[in-house]
Amino acid sequence: MWSKEVTQMIISGVGETLYMTLVSTLLGYVFGLPMGVLLKVSDKEGLRPNAVLYKILDVIANIFRSIPFLILLILLIPFTRFVVGKSYGTTATIVPLTIAAIPFIARMVESSLNEVDAGVIEAARSMGASDIRIVIKVMLVEARTSLISGATIATGTILGYSAMAGTVGGGGLGDIAIRYGYYRYESDIMIVTVILLVVLVQLFQSIGMFIANRLDKRK
Repeated sequence: MWSKEVTQMIISGVGETLYMTLVSTLLGYVFGLPMGVLLKVSDKEGLRPNAVLYKILDVIANIFRSIPFLILLILLIPFTRFVVGKSYGTTATIVPLTIAAIPFIARMVESSLNEVDAGVIEAARSMGASDIRIVIKVMLVEARTSLISGATIATGTILGYSAMAGTVGGGGLGDIAIRYGYYRYESDIMIVTVILLVVLVQLFQSIGMFIANRLDKRK
């Protein structure tokens, strides 16, 4: 059972899982970070309160976060096919993973920025700093430890989503677990894939916490 082909398949599955997770997380932050900043800035206690903008972003984030990933994955099949030309495989799975990650990351960023001391922001504003400078040089810098911790959680969550995508041919370790553990009843292969998923989550967690601790100026 544990032939060279099976071993190579699992190694490839690890690579595919890392590819989907890391690319989706990166793309998620490309769009989710600005969205989170806008949520904080447009809040009633933000730098530029804007009830309409905040409500629009708030509703969008809540809607997409309320949809279970497997359902979202199916709903986005036409869009995924339009973007990458097909609706299955590792590259195609990045599309729904990214869309699912954006509102989640935005909320994480908003929560991190809410932890920044209002006095620090007021001090920067009294010194004549522009809103953009306050966001980049003050808010994001002050919240960097929390942002890194949030990124660690987001990465682990997206890794879990990538495993779910295996139910519809998304590739990676989740796909292997479904095809061999569920359809073929080869429980040993499924157990190995689960262990590898746990190891990857712990690896991301350890790296994220190490970086967060190094950046925490309170220590």
